[in-house]
This record gives sequence, structure tokens and C-alpha cells, in this order.
Amino acid sequence: MGRVTERRKVIRIRDGAVSTRPDTLVAEEPLEIRLNGKPLAITMRTPGDDFALAAGFLVSEGVLASAPDLRNIVYCAGATADGSNTYNVVDVTTAPGVTVPDITLERNVYTTSSCGLCGKASLDAVRTTTRHPIADTPPLRVTPELLSELPDRLRAAQRVFDRTGGLHAAALFDEHGELLDVREDVGRHNAVDKLVGRALQSGDLPLSRTVLMVSGRASFELGQKAVMAGIPVLAAVSAPSSLAVDLAAETGMTLVGFLRGSSMNVYAGEERIALRAAAVRA
Repeated sequence: MGRVTERRKVIRIRDGAVSTRPDTLVAEEPLEIRLNGKPLAITMRTPGDDFALAAGFLVSEGVLASAPDLRNIVYCAGATADGSNTYNVVDVTTAPGVTVPDITLERNVYTTSSCGLCGKASLDAVRTTTRHPIADTPPLRVTPELLSELPDRLRAAQRVFDRTGGLHAAALFDEHGELLDVREDVGRHNAVDKLVGRALQSGDLPLSRTVLMVSGRASFELGQKAVMAGIPVLAAVSAPSSLAVDLAAETGMTLVGFLRGSSMNVYAGEERIALRAAAVRA
């Protein structure tokens, strides 16, 4: 759609020298997600992969679990007063028989590019409502050496970041460290939704033998999205939240934070990390 980046004039100051030049910025626009014609949520996102984003969001909400649950996704025509299409409103139609949540004013969600859910009730809801419980059998095993390579592989696959420096990214790797998919967005949660949505559309859920690598921190919401997709390992270059650690421990997910070079912290699910027995010290 050609709307991933935009150009703006910037005054550049370098060592006292002042110049004017155009700068490439990441685009940020609202996306309204409707479910069977009813407004459900609005998220601020980078345009692109909107259908996958909507599908992934509905996986995390427990509405969709597999490709047959999804009938269709379309942009809504006449989204403005003059009837033009802004490509900022999508409508998701579920297949007959799919149970949808009660769409009320209290249920409507507004998410920002840095949002996160919180609270014990939310944690309990994820554990009890996921239709893809983490079940990697035999258990997935990854080495610290393999994990240490993932941030660089993620960074190398970020095409738009190279032009803007302003995007988060999420990547799926298999248990051997091979890149399966990568998505970028102004919101890290949107990047994960785009990954999960594409997996649903291609019939690849649950993602039971994959590692999810995210730029930035590991919030509860990112953990929620990983659990709902059946992802056994979540790794982040920055810190996790306390609730993300609690969620990982309760659902059996492996959570790795501060993954930078050969250093990392394992907060939960250490049984999937192939450690040298003598190297583990209290």
C-alpha cells in the first residue's frame, strides 16, 4: 500500500552545523477492527499486513483458533463521510458456529503502540481460555549459543527499521534457529499479531516448535499472545514484566529476557534451555 513510511522535513544539527533535509519516518495510523460487522477494537499500527494483524488479534482474544474459524477479512468501504475507503477499518467475518465474545461498550478495547494488560484476572483468563496449550512433545531444546544469535538475525531481517530506526519487530524461528517469518510495526504487540495472524491464515497454528523473538521488552500482553498461539519459547532483548514471568511460569512457557550477545536471563521454563549442568549455580 506504500504507507509504511512517510517523509518529513527535519532540521539537522551536527557538531554545530545546521542543515535542512527530508527524513524518513515510520507511518502510524489507527486501525479499527470489526467482528462480524460490530466494532471491537482500535489499535495504532504501521499500515501493512492489516488482515494478518486482525486475525492475530482475534487469536489472542480467543475468538479464532484455526484457519477454518475465519471466513473472510475485508476493508470496509465508505469508512469516511464522503464514502471513500481509508484502508483503516477492517471487518472480520467468522465461520458459522464460531463463538464470539459479547461485544459491549465495556468490552470494546483501545490499544496504543505500547499498551499492555495487567491483573490476576487477565492471567487466569489466558491460562484457562487458550485453545493451544503449550505442548511441545518431545520438549523443544535450544542452546544459549543459538539464542544468542537470534537478536542479530532479527535485526538483519528488519527492512523498514534500516530506513527509519523507529519500528519494533517480532520474528519466529524454528528450534534450529532458522527464520520462519518476521514482521515490523510501530507497536511490538501488533508485530506479534501479524506473525500469529499469518500463521493462522496458512494453517500453521499451534506454533508448538518455535521461538518468538521480540525487540524491546517482554510484557504480559506479548506473553499472552505467545501462549494463545502455543509458542513454547519467548525471548526478548530487554526486561520482562513481573506479570509476564508469572504467566510463563503458570502456562509452562520458557521466558528469556535481556538477550544481548552471549548474556541472557532465563525467568521461567529453564528445562528447554540446554545448559551445561556444571554451569548452573544458585
